[in-house]
Amino acid sequence: MADWNDPRSTRQGFGASPSLAGDVTARTGFDAGLRSHMLSIYNYMTSGVLLTGVVALLFSRGGAESPAAQVFLTGGPLAWLIMLSPLAIVMAMSFGANRFSTGSLQAMFWGFATLMGLSLSTIFLVYTNGSIAATFFATAGAFAGLSLFGYTTNKDLSAFGTFLIMGVVGLIIASLLNLWLQSPGLMWAISFLGVLIFAGLTAYDTQRLKQQYFQLRGTEFAGKAIVLGALSLYLDFINMFMFLLRFMGSSRN
Repeated sequence: MADWNDPRSTRQGFGASPSLAGDVTARTGFDAGLRSHMLSIYNYMTSGVLLTGVVALLFSRGGAESPAAQVFLTGGPLAWLIMLSPLAIVMAMSFGANRFSTGSLQAMFWGFATLMGLSLSTIFLVYTNGSIAATFFATAGAFAGLSLFGYTTNKDLSAFGTFLIMGVVGLIIASLLNLWLQSPGLMWAISFLGVLIFAGLTAYDTQRLKQQYFQLRGTEFAGKAIVLGALSLYLDFINMFMFLLRFMGSSRN
């Protein structure tokens, strides 16, 4: 792909051999395959986000009388089951991908998106619909720009991968610690760093998935890679949205 604009690779001169024409066709098909692969990932990811949003909106419909309020505000085993089930599915998909078929991973992805909708339904009880919509569109715009950067940049972002993953671990530890400290200052710091870290992961994961295509094309794992790639970008989007909502969200109270 690096020589796509090299006239020597796209112009067939007088007396050019058929093999060169075949190479050009192969290159064109190669690029088309990459575009199709990435488009499939984005389609799955976008559909998952929309499914989550629709489920969350419907589950919270009715405000204080909604199923979301009855389940989460009263607490109980069902609330914990809904909140922890998405994590269990992510772990199963990530570490057991080789044992599952592509169809099974697809079903798990849709189940995960649905459970995330149930789990995130409480945001409609806490924040106004207008502020949620504004945050969603802001996140969508930022995600699109960052993903485009990750797809088109010639800079190798792999060096940032370990740093960003360590940042996610740090966010989890700090969030658990703040459950005990209840510090507003620490909460804002976590939110600010969360936006930055998942913004970086959006660009990093996009480039990683693009490079992964070259390694997996034509293999049995290629279909699974689409679902797993959609899961990665879905998590980047949702986490960036949730951290940004703390800054842009307007409370109903």
